[in-house]
Amino acid sequence: MDKPVYNPDTFFNWIELEVRFRDLDPLRHVNNSVFNSYFEEGRVQFVGQIPEFDHSVQQGKSFVLVHISIDYIKPIQYGETVLVGSAMKELGNSSVNGFQAIYSKETKELKAVAESIGVWFDLKKNRPVRLPEIKDPGKYLYKS
Repeated sequence: MDKPVYNPDTFFNWIELEVRFRDLDPLRHVNNSVFNSYFEEGRVQFVGQIPEFDHSVQQGKSFVLVHISIDYIKPIQYGETVLVGSAMKELGNSSVNGFQAIYSKETKELKAVAESIGVWFDLKKNRPVRLPEIKDPGKYLYKS
C-alpha cells in the first residue's frame, strides 16, 4: 500500500479530528479500532463534498463498505490532532475504490493508510445500484 508523504494536494478532502481520551487503549495510544472510525468519518465527509453523491444520498442512496485494509504505521497519542485525507483511486459501475491517510496535524507524520471498496446502494430497494454520473471525476482522485 502507498505511504504518501504529507502533501495537501494528494487528497481531495481533508478533515481534522482531535484525539479524545476515550479513543485510547490501555497502552495509552489510540486503539486500532478507532483508526477505522477516523477513516469512516473521512469517508462520510468526502461523500458529502461530491455534489452528485450528496444529491443521490438525499434520494435514499449510500455507500456500503464491503472491504477495508489498514496499515498502522505510527501510534497516535492523546492530545494530538490528526488530519484525515480522502480520495478515490478508481470508479467502477457501482463501486468506488478509496484511498485515505491519517497524519499528525503538527508534525505531518504519517500515522496510517487505508484502502477501501464501497458499493453504491439503494437503501429502499436493499440492493446495489449504478453510481451517479460525476461531472469531473478526476478532481476527486488520489494524486500519488
